[in-house]
Amino acid sequence: MTAIGWYVHHHGHGHLARFLAVRPHLDARVVALSSLPRPTGLPAGAEWIELPRDDHDEGEGAPALASPTAGGSLHWAPLRHRGHARRLAAIAALAPELDAMVVDVSVEVTALARLLGLPVVLVAQPGERTDAPHALGRRLAEAIVAPWPTPAGDPTGSPFEHVGGISRHAGRPRTAAARPGTVLALGGGAHDPEWTALVAAAAGASGRTWRIAGAGAWLDDPWTALCEAEVVVTAAGQNAIADVAAAGARAVVLPRPRPFAEQRATATLLGGLGLAVVADDLPDAGGLERLVDAAAALEPDWTGWGVEGAAARLAAVVARVARTGRVAA
Repeated sequence: MTAIGWYVHHHGHGHLARFLAVRPHLDARVVALSSLPRPTGLPAGAEWIELPRDDHDEGEGAPALASPTAGGSLHWAPLRHRGHARRLAAIAALAPELDAMVVDVSVEVTALARLLGLPVVLVAQPGERTDAPHALGRRLAEAIVAPWPTPAGDPTGSPFEHVGGISRHAGRPRTAAARPGTVLALGGGAHDPEWTALVAAAAGASGRTWRIAGAGAWLDDPWTALCEAEVVVTAAGQNAIADVAAAGARAVVLPRPRPFAEQRATATLLGGLGLAVVADDLPDAGGLERLVDAAAALEPDWTGWGVEGAAARLAAVVARVARTGRVAA
């Protein structure tokens, strides 16, 4: 049986959610590699290797001070860091058993896999990624998958294969009708105090009923909450937007500061398609209430975000690169 490695970046929940959505569409042995602990609900037949961390001080000094970018050639490869060495060694040890590697996301893992002779499917992220490490990763990959729809004016010959937004909720029947006057806020927590304070202030001053779901109030399955909300207030992360699209929800999108203006790029695409009310900057509570009013009047057609079939399309790219020719229905 064809064997595929899948590197799952540990930051946030989105990379893991994408893997879990695509895995059932792959007719292959799939081995996930990540710093994350083995998740609950891993599909039958999927293997999980928990990698050593490479961002902790193991008594050798802070890795951020150990020339991690190699003079701007890489994003993260700290010198003389044992965790980093063990991490890459674990990936290399598995390589002889694999036919291809999916990397979501890491320039260093892309480079390692290619040096080991594995064809790489690189999962791209939006934003201004013109730096040398990103350019290196794109050159080394056999295929570059963009999990969002093709932007208008995308140049002919673009290296990206746009598969649409990938959501674990794609194809799920609605479990509730939208309830007038309800707002679901996705995100926030200790890592984003500005967002958390804004949502709390808006909820306290609003005549609507707000539900907050995010860090500190995590919902393992937010589907019913997405269906019930008249308006969803969310940041512009790829998975959050795909989930909103799967529910066909009206949305206010507040892009948050991220490296390479990642969320800004997604928000710009959403605004251009007229799918959501998008704010350039974080408003005050009254401003957010006005944005919610505007979003409640929308009738968005989310089919253009390409959620239906997106996971299978990414799986088809992986199967092609691994030369299996087989994609499970």
